[in-house]
Amino acid sequence: MPRKHIVIREYARLTTAAVESSLDLAQVSASAFDWLCELSTRFTRNGIRLLQVEGRQALQWDSYVGVLETPCGTRLEILPKHYEQEDCRQRSRSLLCKLIQNALQLRPRETSTASLELFDAPLSEWVMGQFLAELDWLVKRGLRFDYQRREEEQRFLRGQLNVVAQMRQPPGRQHHFQIRHDLFLADRAENRLLKLALEQVAKHTQNPTNWRLANELRTLLAEVPASRQIALDLRAWSHDRLMAHYQAIKPWCELILRQQMPLAVAGDWHGMSLLFPMEKLFEKYVENWLRQHLAAEARLISQSHQHYLCSHDQGQIFRLQPDLLIDTPWRRWILDTKWKRVDARKTDSNYELSQGDFYQLFAYGHKYGNGQSVPALVLIYPYWSGLQKALPVFDYGDDLRLWVLPFDLDNECLLDSQSAAIPLTSARLEAQAPLRDAG
Repeated sequence: MPRKHIVIREYARLTTAAVESSLDLAQVSASAFDWLCELSTRFTRNGIRLLQVEGRQALQWDSYVGVLETPCGTRLEILPKHYEQEDCRQRSRSLLCKLIQNALQLRPRETSTASLELFDAPLSEWVMGQFLAELDWLVKRGLRFDYQRREEEQRFLRGQLNVVAQMRQPPGRQHHFQIRHDLFLADRAENRLLKLALEQVAKHTQNPTNWRLANELRTLLAEVPASRQIALDLRAWSHDRLMAHYQAIKPWCELILRQQMPLAVAGDWHGMSLLFPMEKLFEKYVENWLRQHLAAEARLISQSHQHYLCSHDQGQIFRLQPDLLIDTPWRRWILDTKWKRVDARKTDSNYELSQGDFYQLFAYGHKYGNGQSVPALVLIYPYWSGLQKALPVFDYGDDLRLWVLPFDLDNECLLDSQSAAIPLTSARLEAQAPLRDAG
């Protein structure tokens, strides 16, 4: 069981030296430090940067958020670096829960805005608590049973006599019956997966409420065997109408069983580890918000990969893949989300914008033009005190322009979207007029 819980945020430094702990600096044991270094090496071989080692006593975390357990009992909880207040642990944790919930399309059974604000438990306990709440509701409604065929030898006749097997009985055992019969059991793929997830929760939870509910449910599911082939059982998960009440718990079950690591952690250690790339969570949140707020005539395409940067030797190389495309009958918008801080006050350093991002959008604009009008380019960054409104428009020339807009995660809105004439339902009238004039 974990013996030490450390809370940090993105880009925090971890060291083995004695320091005053904060969200940006924390001390870990030498064994935890060595294990993290080994983990980072395995990730780096696969092109993923989890952390950066700084000498023999310090390392810097990257932009992955979530929770990670080490074999020595240290639990690291990594929160988004978003809020500026020094004591922002609770708000960051609530934000991360909201982003994960949105990205994985999870439906919490017992959360509201008020309860999230009061929430003050590690991320992994939140995930396990949501799974247990769903499982408790499912058990009360009733597990789905199925008939299972059994072939066995009994002293009594039950079901159907297996005539061929019975005729092969030796003379001294002809008083035993070889029978076939069906049993109505809960031993089916969905229940086996739930039982395995429940066993993992009961093993890892440190919360008394979660522990008590997990053990109550273990008693109720005592007759259900745990899954031994997760991938096979997940493929066998039924989606018919009789299993509709199972659909809400499936994402929570997958989250616990698959552990949502960017890569599988090699070795014998299987602690509770849930890591997510923060830029992907932000991108998915913006995408889902746009799908809910776009005007009826607008069509949203995510991760389009129709075009390449150039042709070479009868082929194409360097695929161009913008995060989001919005198409209407009169214009196209090309949007990219960036989980970075842009500071509108720092005009002398180009607002701390990345030149590479501007090159990237320039290439998108030339390759993804729809032939009817010049596309509008949009970079979306998180809202904070340094970026509270859209920056002045950036002009590439030849009517190709780029807008930098802030997205407010707390109030859930894209600010100044009308400046780029994005066809949202709340700005539909303002958006259509200039777009039709331009088209």
